[in-house]
Amino acid sequence: EPRAADGPQSVDEPRAADRPQSVDEPWAADRPQSVDEPRLTNGPRIAGESRSLTGWGRIAPSRSTVVMPRSAEDLAAALHAASPARGGVIARGAGRSYGDAAQNGGGTVIDMTRLRGFEVLPGEDPMVRAGAGVTLGELVVGLAPHDLSLPVVPGTRHATVGGAIGADIHGKNHFSDGSFGAHVEAMRVCTPDGEIRSLSRESDRDLFEATLGGMGLTGVVVEAVLRPRRHVPAVLDADIDRTPDLDGAIALLAQTDRYRYAIAWVDLLRGRGGRGFGRSVVMRSNDRPCGSDGDGRPRRVPLPGRPRLRVPERFPDWVLRPALVRAFNELRWRGSPDCARGVTVGMAEHFFPLDALGCWSRIYGAGGLIQYQFVVPESRAEVIGSVLERLRAGRVPMYLAVVKRFGPGSGGMLSFPIPGLTLAVDVPAAAPGLGELLDRADEEVAAAGGRVYLAKDARLRGEMLERMYPRLRSFREIRGQVDPDGVMCSDMARRLALAGVAR
Repeated sequence: EPRAADGPQSVDEPRAADRPQSVDEPWAADRPQSVDEPRLTNGPRIAGESRSLTGWGRIAPSRSTVVMPRSAEDLAAALHAASPARGGVIARGAGRSYGDAAQNGGGTVIDMTRLRGFEVLPGEDPMVRAGAGVTLGELVVGLAPHDLSLPVVPGTRHATVGGAIGADIHGKNHFSDGSFGAHVEAMRVCTPDGEIRSLSRESDRDLFEATLGGMGLTGVVVEAVLRPRRHVPAVLDADIDRTPDLDGAIALLAQTDRYRYAIAWVDLLRGRGGRGFGRSVVMRSNDRPCGSDGDGRPRRVPLPGRPRLRVPERFPDWVLRPALVRAFNELRWRGSPDCARGVTVGMAEHFFPLDALGCWSRIYGAGGLIQYQFVVPESRAEVIGSVLERLRAGRVPMYLAVVKRFGPGSGGMLSFPIPGLTLAVDVPAAAPGLGELLDRADEEVAAAGGRVYLAKDARLRGEMLERMYPRLRSFREIRGQVDPDGVMCSDMARRLALAGVAR
């Protein structure tokens, strides 16, 4: 039986999620709870357990009371029982946000992973209704027999629908297809007063846009109606190029008119005095639609059920060192073609390469990691090189870095993507002087008209938020209307003054 997401659900005892649905059993999980026909229960299941939680970066733990509703009725009861005096409440999916967005020290965390399942809605243009707790990987597998797929997926298939909406996630195709929120037709959100509201761009638009990328602070998404796309990209045709430096990679990323996806892997551990620093492997690709078997049945999506390897829970800190990663990067560089066209790449390798290593964030040891991700307009692309040079000069080990291109945003008030280029770089959280270096990088990014990705953040200063997110005031106004008492709260919300006074 394939096993679902590994994830640092709890610092004390990481919990394995329910297994993903198979193509043969598309209804193995419960159907998402309909707010029109709430499922009867034996009373609200709002009792919880105290757990210490982190995000995927395994830093900044905090202890919360975790409850796991089985229905919309349970969820409404949990929200009704919450109050600011009891620390407030925040929803949590698979725990794949890197920072503290799905933590709530001293308060309540609602684990949404039991509100899962999905169905394809009939009609000329098919839609998908999905529970907030269903993972994107489950949807990819379950939609394949209908010759449908998700238009946007992030770098992991283990993120949930609710988390994808709360972070308005993006993929390698933002410049062509936008973010996840651009394909959300409607959603049902349980607001702090226990009411379940139906939102869309035509109905309650302000709350809809505040919820897209709103980090769960306007209410809890119960289910959403998504607009899938036809055809399943079981394999892709990729053009691969190596460039000697970062500038060459950025130049190739600008040449994407013929492609649907594009990404540059950047080696930041090579070279002294700048020579070879930032050499890159750029992959630009398009879907090759999945065919059918001889009997007319759609082919299965080739997503493995288990990771190939799994990092043990107490992985020693000394294993991950620059010399080891430098050797790995050298192998990756030499194993990539200098210039190749029409290379066949499988779905798992293309979309979810890191899922092949279960619990991979553990390789950073007890200190954890920070993924620093920001976006700047293309006209200010030099900021990417400047930030990387700042970190290199500060002797911060940069083990993994990618650059992608963004197109127009989705309209979410706190949605991250803007037209431009985004850098994501993984660094050990315990690196000496890292906090001050990233604070200076924040200033540079904000001055260029860019912003930091909240779904990856665990250390941004609250005063930087207004400079980076111009619709922050509108978000706070809408949040104040739907949650005047500040019931929805998280460690991130307190740190950034999104739901009250910054701590």
